[in-house]
Amino acid sequence: MISENDYVILYFDQRVNYMIKLKKDQVFHSHKGYIKTNDIIGKRYGEKVKSHIGVEFHILKPTIRDYVMKASRKTQIIYPKDIATIIHYSGIGPGSRVIEAGTGSGALTMALAYYVKPNGKVYSYDNREEHIKVAKSNIEKAGLMDYVELKLKDVSEGFDERDVDAVILDLPSPWLIVEKAYEALADWGIIVSYSPSIEQVIKTVEALEKAKFIGIECIENIQRRWKVKPNETRPETLMIGHTGYIVLARKSLED
Repeated sequence: MISENDYVILYFDQRVNYMIKLKKDQVFHSHKGYIKTNDIIGKRYGEKVKSHIGVEFHILKPTIRDYVMKASRKTQIIYPKDIATIIHYSGIGPGSRVIEAGTGSGALTMALAYYVKPNGKVYSYDNREEHIKVAKSNIEKAGLMDYVELKLKDVSEGFDERDVDAVILDLPSPWLIVEKAYEALADWGIIVSYSPSIEQVIKTVEALEKAKFIGIECIENIQRRWKVKPNETRPETLMIGHTGYIVLARKSLED
């Protein structure tokens, strides 16, 4: 049963849906009418609730994708299509220790924490206090703060951790941090860098080669949604085009 303080998705369709935290005796307002939270508490996920004007919403349990896409934002977030690739190629899983440089709004941080729990840890660095505050709020909302340590620090000074499984960079100048990442990684460690421009990629790859990383790859994900309807099935008119490039490499022990 859905309880007070739970987060739920009120789903009308793919474009109109809301994530709210339930508090007793409150009212949620939208252009589809208002809904009393007491009408949701005690129901089961998958049931429906009606607004005061009779519009029906499905009550859904939020997934990690919902927490990522509906996070409060101070910065542009990394999209799920890129997050999934970063997680898969970095090889992380339950128990992994991961450094993230560039916390931003905490979208990637949440996803990393979700996959390293219950015994892993994400050490997330940012040099701006306002980013840390927003990220902390988003991570707490997702119930993942136990698996994250937020650090207000300039990563050009280096990382505090050693022998981590992966280092994830989402920075304007990732090539300047490659050697710091090498020092923090375990012998089997993997570095992944996310950048929006190809000039950043070129400089990062050059730095990886100089630092004796191997297996260097560069990936761009293009995702296209489809409208599926009898006699009208086709790609959707609007799409998210370029988001960023993902560069990854494996640590190689120095000669």
